[in-house]
Amino acid sequence: MRITLDFAAVLAQWPLLAKGVAWTLALTAVSAVLGVALGIACAWARTQAALPLRVAVGAYVELVRNTPFIVQLFFVFFGLPAAGVRLSPEAASVIAMVVNLGAYAAEIVRAGVQATPRGQWEAARSLALTRAQVFLRVVLPPALRRVWPALVSQIVIVMLGSAVCGQISTEELSYAANLIQSRNFRAFEAFIIATALYLALAVALRRALNWAGPALLFGGAR
Repeated sequence: MRITLDFAAVLAQWPLLAKGVAWTLALTAVSAVLGVALGIACAWARTQAALPLRVAVGAYVELVRNTPFIVQLFFVFFGLPAAGVRLSPEAASVIAMVVNLGAYAAEIVRAGVQATPRGQWEAARSLALTRAQVFLRVVLPPALRRVWPALVSQIVIVMLGSAVCGQISTEELSYAANLIQSRNFRAFEAFIIATALYLALAVALRRALNWAGPALLFGGAR
C-alpha cells in the first residue's frame, strides 16, 4: 500500500495554523508571568509564613503536582460552572495553566531560597530591613538566578501542555491541527506540521528565556 503525503493541503490552511501559534504563545506568555509570580508568592509562604498558611500552600502544591493537568483544566471549565462561575475556554485555559505552573514554580523557587546561606539572611536583617524587603531585595534575586534554568524548563513544559486546552475548544495549535484534518482528512500531515511547530516554539522559547533571565532580570549577571 502506497501512502501519498500532501503537506500542501495542510499548509494551504496557514491562517488557522498562524492563529493557533498566536494563541499558544499568548496563553504561554500570560501563564508564565502569572504562574511564576504565584510560585514566588507560594515559595515565600512555604518558607516565611505562619504555620497555617504554610500548610494550606503545601496542600495546594501537592494537590496540583499529583493530579493530571487535563483533570485540572476540566475542573476549571466544567466544574466551576456548577458553582455559578462560567468561563470562556481561553480564560479557563489561562487559569488552569497558571495554577499548574504556580505549584511547580513554588517548589523550584523554594529550592533556590533554601539554598541561600543563613549569613546572607542575617546580614540583611542587620540592616533593619523588613522580612518582605529581605526576601524580595536580598534573597529572591540570587535564588531566581540559581533556579532559572529549571523555571525555563517548566515554562516550556506548560507551553507544550497547552495542547490539551484544545479539548475545551481553546483555539491553540493542536485545536487548529485537529480542525484542519477534520476538513481535508490529512491527519498525518496536519499533526506532523503541528509537531514541527511545537518543536520550533519550544526551542525558541527556551533560548529566549535563557537570554532574557540573565540579560534583563539579573542585570546581565550569570
